[in-house]
Amino acid sequence: MTTSPPKSRICVLGAGNFGSCLADHLGDSEHDVLLWSRSEYQVKFFNDHHRNSDITAIGPELPSAEIIRSLDVLLFAIPTQGLRKTLTELRPRFDENNLPLLIFVNKGIETSTHALTLEIIADTCGPEIARVATFLSGPSFAKEIIRRQPTSVSIASLSKEHALRVSQVFHQPWFRCYMGSDPIGIELAGALKNVYAIACGIADGLGFEDNTRASLAEMTRIGAAYWRSVGDLFLTCSSPTSRNHTVGYRLGKGEKLDEIIRTLGSVAEGVTTSKGLKAIIDDLGVNAPIAKGIYEVLYEGKDVRDRAQF
Repeated sequence: MTTSPPKSRICVLGAGNFGSCLADHLGDSEHDVLLWSRSEYQVKFFNDHHRNSDITAIGPELPSAEIIRSLDVLLFAIPTQGLRKTLTELRPRFDENNLPLLIFVNKGIETSTHALTLEIIADTCGPEIARVATFLSGPSFAKEIIRRQPTSVSIASLSKEHALRVSQVFHQPWFRCYMGSDPIGIELAGALKNVYAIACGIADGLGFEDNTRASLAEMTRIGAAYWRSVGDLFLTCSSPTSRNHTVGYRLGKGEKLDEIIRTLGSVAEGVTTSKGLKAIIDDLGVNAPIAKGIYEVLYEGKDVRDRAQF
């Protein structure tokens, strides 16, 4: 017999695809959930129409110190490029003697600093808070979590105690959590696979088949082939459900990036991550022609068919 996790008060920051689906999962797990959005319209619409009484939308102002003190969990599901600003604003509201579990599900490299999320947390909140921060990574797609399809995720933290607590918050018979102690590995692989998903989408859009996709092993040269994200890499790179794969596929079919982003309806973090990745591989002197080619297609207007000659 499966034991339900103890009820927690949770705030999910970010009402995009993944944040909303995690809020739905947590609310369905009988937690008391606040879902924050920067859109006042979205907050009102959600509260007027949602069916789960365990979820309440808040915003557009970030949660107050009083709200944060009342939380057991604060989950960040906002794009990596906006994380530093959000943490800087929230840091004075944190009570280190009564700190909620901090969970981060964003994947990306900060463009301006080339920093991963753990580094951003340490910069804005200090190393003590960074040590207890916890990271959740796939393989997982939002719509499949909503449908309660069997899902496995990785939970990683420098603190085993905090990783275990997060695992207990999320666990359900259809949602299995595997714990690890390598947040950098999970972050790096999670960020880089978004860029290589664009490459796989381009290959599909150009009509290339399995041999081409199998050759995209360049991540190992950048030190990102960590076993915990192999499943996530496979899903993101091969499935049309992936937003990053969709961007690549449409580029391969000849569409312009501006139009793709305008009509996508959600964030594809591989687009911004490719800029940070280009700077990293240049600094490291790594031979990564696929990553370089993706950057040139996205930001230098190079022809996708020419860049396909990786």
